[in-house]
Amino acid sequence: MGNFVRITPFMHIADLDGAVAFFRDLLGFKVWIHGPTYAYVQRAAAAVRIMKASTTPGEEPGPGTRAFRYYIDVEDVAEVVAEVKPKCEAAGVRWHGPVDQRYGQREFMVMAPDGDLVVFGQEIFRLSDDLL
Repeated sequence: MGNFVRITPFMHIADLDGAVAFFRDLLGFKVWIHGPTYAYVQRAAAAVRIMKASTTPGEEPGPGTRAFRYYIDVEDVAEVVAEVKPKCEAAGVRWHGPVDQRYGQREFMVMAPDGDLVVFGQEIFRLSDDLL
């Protein structure tokens, strides 16, 4: 294994406790750190750092854009769907999929507390280099 371990995106959000609960209770992440302004959650090689957003005028986070900000590659997306979808339905959290994409991924998307997407993706075929 090389020197690089993982990439951990930062989620800037007003409700830190709600975001931690989302990752822990719905997506099955372990909470390693949960302070008043910062949290670190991890599941296997996937991790997210969660910061309490500033409330200073001009620094507040904007609403999510449903963008793909958090993409987690998995071996079996059906396993994730079986675990996470019932929790999302019970909590009223929006989800979509799984969907087979033309770029070779089967994806299951969950609306994160910041309004963007947490996407779990499984490789279903590899595109040839001339198609990339």
